Amino acid sequence: MRVFITGVGVVSSIGLGKDAFFAALAEGTSGISPVEAFDVKNLGRQFAGEAKGFRPKDHLTALEVRRMGRCSQMALAAARMAITDAGIDAGALKGPRVAVVLGTTMGEADVLGDLDHAWIHKGAAGVRRAIIPKYGSTLLPIHIARAIGSEGAVLTLPAACAAGNYAIGFAADLIRSGKADVVVTGAAEMLQELQYSGFVRLAAMAPAKCQPFDLNRQGLILGEGAGILVLESEAHATRRKAATLLAEVGGHGMTCDAYHITRPHPDAIGSIGAMRQAIERSGVTPDAVDFVNAHGTGTKHNDAAEAKVMKDIFGNRKVPISSMKSMLGHCMGAASALEAIGCIMTLERGVYPPTIGYETPDPECDVDVVANVARSGAHDVVLNNSLAFGGYNSVTCLARPYKLPEPPPFSRRAA
Repeated sequence: MRVFITGVGVVSSIGLGKDAFFAALAEGTSGISPVEAFDVKNLGRQFAGEAKGFRPKDHLTALEVRRMGRCSQMALAAARMAITDAGIDAGALKGPRVAVVLGTTMGEADVLGDLDHAWIHKGAAGVRRAIIPKYGSTLLPIHIARAIGSEGAVLTLPAACAAGNYAIGFAADLIRSGKADVVVTGAAEMLQELQYSGFVRLAAMAPAKCQPFDLNRQGLILGEGAGILVLESEAHATRRKAATLLAEVGGHGMTCDAYHITRPHPDAIGSIGAMRQAIERSGVTPDAVDFVNAHGTGTKHNDAAEAKVMKDIFGNRKVPISSMKSMLGHCMGAASALEAIGCIMTLERGVYPPTIGYETPDPECDVDVVANVARSGAHDVVLNNSLAFGGYNSVTCLARPYKLPEPPPFSRRAA
């Protein structure tokens, strides 16, 4: 069964909505700027991809704003954009055949911070009753399901920084297995002092800019945002006269390095396996792949490992590769969902977003980086790569509609 993406919504540091988002990507616009959400003067780092243009009251009711933390606010706002983009009346999403699957790393990190602060300074008496129902990553899909009236499966996938790809893959499988006709999926993550200071302590943060695959790269820059997609079965999308098929979800690969809590396997074994799975389960060969969106964090080990993946999969063929994190920052759980939307727009418009800040090639990263300026090119099949702490590897294949072979039955595809 074919699965199509019919709508997308974006909250990011470089723009709200898909058009503003991709225009900024194509222009090489950086969303990385000094942090304003919390005090960073004593943290040793001061920059992030903060979604400063997002105002919850522009997208949510006053009651919804009070009931949700920032992560859920961004997720629901992006979901409403995606549903509008899909041309679906909200009332048509009610019932058990519509599911909501979201990824995240920390969920409502701001609420956790408030709880922690209240407990430390006032003890149990300081923990207000109203704050308890706002906490928990499980609430992200629930808020969306309540808003649209869907009664199908709801699921949160806390698969670290690969959570977006995991969510998209699981959502597609729900449709292919016949358990849902429509799935609202993607991921959301917010910037918060707790995880920001944690990454600083890990010595993983660059001072002011992220330079994936550059010889002098110094680490990642954190970001935040939400990327939400509407997935539909071919039959459901065909029945809707308003449906526009933006892209098709091909195969997805999921593996684990089982190696180190923060560092990828030096031989990139898990990443290679995930990419091979995504390609093979899409029914194509590596020669069909036109572009790869890299995980591309700007850290020494990650970028070198990804370069090995490219060499193993494509041999001497130089497939264009880029890292949107150079502009967005690393949006953790939301990263691969936002980047999937960037890939969808690449398929639609035939423009490969650049990796900005790329100045000095690294011999250890012998890949065809789309450096600093967007590039036009073939645009039928792309791969979206995501890796994460603990060795999570997830790769999703996205394609222009009907550019992939007819998929096999779900039971065979999943084998």
